[in-house]
Amino acid sequence: MNLELKSELAAGYKSPLQVARVISEDWAARNLYCPACESDRLDSSPPNARAIDLLCPECNQVYQLKSTKSWSQNRIVDAAYSAMIAAIRSDQVPNLVIMQYTVSWRVCNVLLVPSFFFTESVIERRKPLGPYARRAGWVGCNILLNRIPPDGKLPLVTAGVIADARAVRQRYDQTRPLQQMRGETRGWTLDVLNVVRELNQREFTLQEIYAFEARLAELHPDNRNVRPKIRQRLQKLRDLNFLEFVSPGCYRLT
Repeated sequence: MNLELKSELAAGYKSPLQVARVISEDWAARNLYCPACESDRLDSSPPNARAIDLLCPECNQVYQLKSTKSWSQNRIVDAAYSAMIAAIRSDQVPNLVIMQYTVSWRVCNVLLVPSFFFTESVIERRKPLGPYARRAGWVGCNILLNRIPPDGKLPLVTAGVIADARAVRQRYDQTRPLQQMRGETRGWTLDVLNVVRELNQREFTLQEIYAFEARLAELHPDNRNVRPKIRQRLQKLRDLNFLEFVSPGCYRLT
């Protein structure tokens, strides 16, 4: 993986957004691999492919690339709110690759979020554009990265250090069972997993998870039985080998 971008590709483009898009997409097509299989390359998507920038020639996984000079661990700006929610509900969200580059056109950070970690809980609705905007009334959204469990944020490059591809693929495979879950069930499971990770301790109790009851209730306002749902999702996380039961009401991360 070569972390240098080809800044000479900017010739002929005036818009900073166009320049960033052309240069970053060229880098991704030349350097990225597919974490979901053994393919060592990703192809550029066909022209005008909506929300898809790259695809795997082996397993057909699709990827959206977002490149930026800034880097936030909390959120990243996305497109239309309604389109994102529809994509989540229909299970058509692409894998997301977030790339940060420096002013000297060198890749600094690259983060992968697998498609099955996107739930409605991690999407923030932005205010509609004002009446004098070119797209008055349009509603965008933010992806709240801090609501995605660490399991769903796979670093490919960190502060200029390239991660081992085998380790990235292993982490992807460990979380792949979540892909089989759908809708609200997966959303609840990931929100509970995020709470577990937030405790930052290998062993924990059910009471410690109950301390997050209000937050989980806010994320899932249609559910009136939050504690039974928490217990159910902890059971599912055990079935998926994220947790193991130590004793009644006590759990351990695997």
